[in-house]
Amino acid sequence: MFENLGDRLQNVMNKVRGYGKITEDNIGEMTREIRLALLEADVNYKVVKEFVNNVKEKALGEEVRKSLKPGEVFVKIVKDELVDLLGKEKEPLIVVKPLTITMLVGLQGSGKTTTVGKLALLARKKFGLKPLMVACDVYRPAAIDQLKQIGKELNIEVYSEGKKNPTEIVKNAINYAKENGYNYILIDTAGRLHIDEDLMNELDNINNEVKPNEILLVIDSMTGQDAINVITGFNEKLPLTGAVLTKLDGDTKGGAALSIRHLTNVPIKFIGVSEKMDGLEEFYPERMANRILDMGDIMSMIEKAEGLMDEDELLKTAEKMNKGKFDLEDFLTQLNQIKKLGPLENLIKMIPGAKKAGLSNISIDPKQMAHVEAIILSMTKKERRNPDILKASRKRRIAEGSGRSVEEVNRLLKQFEQMKEMMKKMKNGNLNLPF
Repeated sequence: MFENLGDRLQNVMNKVRGYGKITEDNIGEMTREIRLALLEADVNYKVVKEFVNNVKEKALGEEVRKSLKPGEVFVKIVKDELVDLLGKEKEPLIVVKPLTITMLVGLQGSGKTTTVGKLALLARKKFGLKPLMVACDVYRPAAIDQLKQIGKELNIEVYSEGKKNPTEIVKNAINYAKENGYNYILIDTAGRLHIDEDLMNELDNINNEVKPNEILLVIDSMTGQDAINVITGFNEKLPLTGAVLTKLDGDTKGGAALSIRHLTNVPIKFIGVSEKMDGLEEFYPERMANRILDMGDIMSMIEKAEGLMDEDELLKTAEKMNKGKFDLEDFLTQLNQIKKLGPLENLIKMIPGAKKAGLSNISIDPKQMAHVEAIILSMTKKERRNPDILKASRKRRIAEGSGRSVEEVNRLLKQFEQMKEMMKKMKNGNLNLPF
């Protein structure tokens, strides 16, 4: 997500941080590089022009000239402009009592049906809602079956009447929801390969008949510049309340995300960051700007951990770390907790300065984690709690029991000791981070 754009902008930021003075010449050079980076990322040229002009004007202002660290002020200006471009504030999910109706619309292939499932899961987990998914894509082969399969996987009910009139299906689904205690309806509508009159008339009919509280446009982030035309086309016919950008985990330039809000005034509410059903995130403009500029996204990391990791276990471990009593048994517990958060490399990218520290391109093989787990599980409880007793004979036994080599056992023990040493330094405030 925004990999190339992030790299280019970070290079500019690193260069400008070294300037002792901001002048029209060096700012001109920096803004030219920013302009090229944004254009290459497929950001709309009108947006690029306005963005660069704003940055240049503020960079040559009084605040920067009087600053002792003008480079840092310039970085803040770029970040603030990015946040502004992305929408300033997070736009919340619309929830009304006693029943919220949300309709998802979009072109065929945008990931609409999958997004219905992801949003239903998020609504249940994060907002405590009881969702009902309604199958109204009565044209695409297997669309109804796909939604039913998603519903089965998530244990969320799907309301379906087969290939009947979509408007009637929704009206019947609303009655069904009221009778069965559902408070959040998600309507999966039909899509086309392009915007056409039949599609828009059908969506308009549903909107006029049931008056959804929220209409979200699902759009493939790899659509590029044409995303603006798609949003404008839907927005002219329907009162869109927000957009969902899918496939941001793919090889996308990201320019659509940087242009949407500014050109259409439709806020981005959610982003799809993985193919898994929990791979939908609320969109925070500031957090996204931080990710692009390698300033990290600690809040998203914490929220992800809060939803998946055992709080009591985390508190126990933190207490042991503070007392310097962290052992291999605790390490194994943490390993099992971390596995719930998904690929480690995705978490590493959320750490501030990850790219600068050379951590962003790390690829962690899940098999390596399995090997570490096997080694620790081959130890006795006494050995896990007191690794100092692990001498040659014990290491050989552990290696044989785990199917790994003695060298791997030694490597794990060495890494564990290094980690403990790093924790001690962090506790004492003596750790010099490379960013």
